[in-house]
Amino acid sequence: MRIAMLGAGAFGKVLGNVLTENGHVVKYHDPTLGTILEDVLDGAEVMILCVPSHVASGLLPQLPADKPLIVTTKGFLTDSIFDRFDKVMILSGPGFAKDIAEHKNTLLTATDKLISDLFANDYMSFDYSDDAKGVLMCGALKNVYAIEAGFRGFAVGSAEMEHFIEIAADEMALILSANGANPDTMKCACGIGDLILTCSPDSRNFEFGSKVALDTKYKSDKTVEGVSALKRIRDGTIIVPENAAILLSLIGRSKEWD
Repeated sequence: MRIAMLGAGAFGKVLGNVLTENGHVVKYHDPTLGTILEDVLDGAEVMILCVPSHVASGLLPQLPADKPLIVTTKGFLTDSIFDRFDKVMILSGPGFAKDIAEHKNTLLTATDKLISDLFANDYMSFDYSDDAKGVLMCGALKNVYAIEAGFRGFAVGSAEMEHFIEIAADEMALILSANGANPDTMKCACGIGDLILTCSPDSRNFEFGSKVALDTKYKSDKTVEGVSALKRIRDGTIIVPENAAILLSLIGRSKEWD
């Protein structure tokens, strides 16, 4: 199958390598590479969105609505941005680019069987959810909670971290429910699995939280999706229940380091 990979960062390249290993033909689009979007889309049977969320909002209007779109970007709190597309699928879950590149066993969540048909191999497997909105929200919210875990300085595997993840998972389920998504989506790899992975020092969001705890003026030179998600939450993009104490506390504190 001919694939247009929209994004040639670390994650886009590693996903492209998986597709190539599986016999598919991949063309990459990335403004920094000087590629022309129309050339990459020409002949493509599937488009894969793999750019930061703040870049995606400008790219999406340029894409044809009649080509299937797989979204791997983790930063969207709503699926309404994809309403114009005929077929939208979500791929999300606990998978760092370097781990996939090293062929480490990885379980991800897919919302359509086409995703596993494209990507499945001896080290990548999938669970399934028909809750596209919930899968998207999990991908954004887990980054936010990872910032808080880093801010609090929890050590991976500590009792404090385990307790935090338990409470954070419950809050995320509440938020999904309050916004019309299925709280049981938290049981998928995109939920609790990705939350656990992202609340670790290898995560940019966790690292950002640990740095901003020491200096509220700290600015990362990398894309930190949790920061973008927090701004959207503050702007009222989603409903935040009154009993989501961790998130409400972080929302208030985040104004200090904007």
